Amino acid sequence: MPLARIKTYIHREQRLLIGLLVGAALATGFIKLAGEMAEGETEAFDVALLKALRTPGDLAIPIGPHWLLSAMRDLTALGGVTVLTLVAVLAVTFLLTRGRAHQALYTALATGGGAVVGTLLKSLFARPRPEVVPHLVEVTSLSFPSGHSMNSAIIYLTLAVMISRTFKERRARIFVIGVAGLLVLTIGFTRLYLGVHYPTDVLGGWTVGAAWALAMGLIATRLQENRKIEPPGEDPA
Repeated sequence: MPLARIKTYIHREQRLLIGLLVGAALATGFIKLAGEMAEGETEAFDVALLKALRTPGDLAIPIGPHWLLSAMRDLTALGGVTVLTLVAVLAVTFLLTRGRAHQALYTALATGGGAVVGTLLKSLFARPRPEVVPHLVEVTSLSFPSGHSMNSAIIYLTLAVMISRTFKERRARIFVIGVAGLLVLTIGFTRLYLGVHYPTDVLGGWTVGAAWALAMGLIATRLQENRKIEPPGEDPA
């Protein structure tokens, strides 16, 4: 085996190992967080942070300039079911237009499967919404993990990983994944600012979503290496 191929193989296996370690750390972190939340050990932290985002003496008023509340309401919609579904459909359509039918199918399965996992987790923990501060948007579902944080991480990060797999350029991949990560962090913060989730809800959502996106990315890498889905670079004819 040529030296160049050996180096490529070692580098690929190293990346796989790092990915597995990060995924294991995320899964472990979620399990520990969920356990502490269920035992009430995170209550003081949750309450303190929610109150810190409100005006002292009037918890119905969030901190910051008056326009910030409107901006938070607009941004939080980016993590809603309607927007996320639309984004996923557009991303799959984009891959199809580039002749990447197998990658489009895998992306649809990855994002759809993540949404199912998120729904099951919320039903499993059945945590009520916080009542520490008044809600600044209407909510009806359960609280842990945060659906907006989790689903936005699952959808945006998974899509970013999949779409970045169509590029060979490292800078393009970093940009796509970086933008998705910033969007996920922003959406999670809006849920705290609006008072509809505990901080641990958001952290739980982020860890689950990131772990799912990472797993989907590792699987996609293997599938591309085995030519089961379209590899990075030039689109199929």
